[in-house]
Amino acid sequence: MGKLTVLALRIVLAALFLGAVFIHVVMVPLIRTDMNELNPDYAYLRVPVLTIIVLGMVAVEVVLFCVWRLTTMVKAGTVFSHAAFRYVDVIIGAVVAAAGLIFAFAVVLAPGEAAAPGLVLLICIASLAVLGVALVVLVLRALLKQAVDRDVEASQLKAELDEVI
Repeated sequence: MGKLTVLALRIVLAALFLGAVFIHVVMVPLIRTDMNELNPDYAYLRVPVLTIIVLGMVAVEVVLFCVWRLTTMVKAGTVFSHAAFRYVDVIIGAVVAAAGLIFAFAVVLAPGEAAAPGLVLLICIASLAVLGVALVVLVLRALLKQAVDRDVEASQLKAELDEVI
């Protein structure tokens, strides 16, 4: 990965992280204030929706942090090591958690007249799409495992060849 690519990725990650912090610090209190003005019939939505938003943003921040660390490993040339699996596994867990939170949002909105059934269905489909992202990362993890195994094998063969020479 080139220096320019790493720099561009880090700029995007930093902007996204700052956006997530902005949501935590500014948007969540504003949403809470707006939700206080809700129809009393929908008062039950306040706590679950705010909780889902905050936990969802935490999941996003965790993914951004792990991608940053993996980018650092790529830049240092150490991504093909067992240490990378920790970050990939955390990313998978955070994305699965985000999918669960999106589905929970659909479940919270489903009863009553809080949201149209079509909207609840779209939110469920979004949850399934996010779960698909977790599966793609899982496939990429398998590719990383194969690359690490090949790297270890190449190192062993090189060591044997050095002994012979």
